[in-house]
Amino acid sequence: MTHDAVAGPVPVMLVTGVLGSGKTTLINRILHVSGGRSFAAIVNDFGAVNIDEAILSASGRPVIGLKNGCICCSLQGDLLRTLRTVLSHGTRIDGIVIEASGVSDPRGIAEALFDPILQGAVRLDSVVTVVDAEEHDVSDGLWRAQLDAADFVVLSKADRIADKEVLGIRALLGAMGKKTVFVTREDADIPVDVLFGSPPERADGPEGARPPRFADDRFAHLEWSSETPVSFPAFQGAVQTFAAQLARGKGFLSFRERPGERFLFQLVGTRASLSPSMSAQPGPGAQLVFIGREEQFDIERAKAALDAIRLT
Repeated sequence: MTHDAVAGPVPVMLVTGVLGSGKTTLINRILHVSGGRSFAAIVNDFGAVNIDEAILSASGRPVIGLKNGCICCSLQGDLLRTLRTVLSHGTRIDGIVIEASGVSDPRGIAEALFDPILQGAVRLDSVVTVVDAEEHDVSDGLWRAQLDAADFVVLSKADRIADKEVLGIRALLGAMGKKTVFVTREDADIPVDVLFGSPPERADGPEGARPPRFADDRFAHLEWSSETPVSFPAFQGAVQTFAAQLARGKGFLSFRERPGERFLFQLVGTRASLSPSMSAQPGPGAQLVFIGREEQFDIERAKAALDAIRLT
């Protein structure tokens, strides 16, 4: 499967959460505050009338509704066909947002995205779980499954409870390993560059271009580059020293162990990956950006760890 406007797989954000948690509200905000990107949305509801589709279509972005079922079960085939339709439409798509139904385990959808039919066309970029600040049941197996799959958590309806209760929920989520939590009351502007990674490489884009600049005073960011290829073990070791402080890492780099090749680096939450770059020519060294919460990310320590690999 190919897409005329892009040279690499299109990133997919999967938004999950129990019924009524606020998924549609979040997606609506993402579509309206897209940072200049061209997003498409695929939504899923039970019933013959897809309310979410009607609400999100007002954003002016392409929205496709899958009706009468759960994406991760009976509609998995429909999801694959819909993705193929979106990608073959001929217009530029920088990202796709998939809204899971409130009764779905996101693992089924994630598995569908790795179907051989879609290989090279899309990649799972992030899983965002919406947690209702007023209504959440920690004993519910589905709620925990949705949370376990999350790279990021959005705490919705936080303006309806006291500050002390918000702190308690954040502490609970932190104890469950969810370090990056966005509280909708305090994070009025959704940081798309954190929730959604960089768009795919453009076939007509400059080789070795720097990652896009990041501007959000709630987050600290480090741009790091090297004019020459770096050692893979040294790079891996350096990133591991500060990875726990990060929400995002992304960029391009070359390794001494793989001369003539170029790689795309992606880190989201606790997941990190390297994949061959789709650029036509190998670029020099490395161009990377790392993003973390202002109060958590020690930029000087991270920079020192990365600078040290130039000497190895």
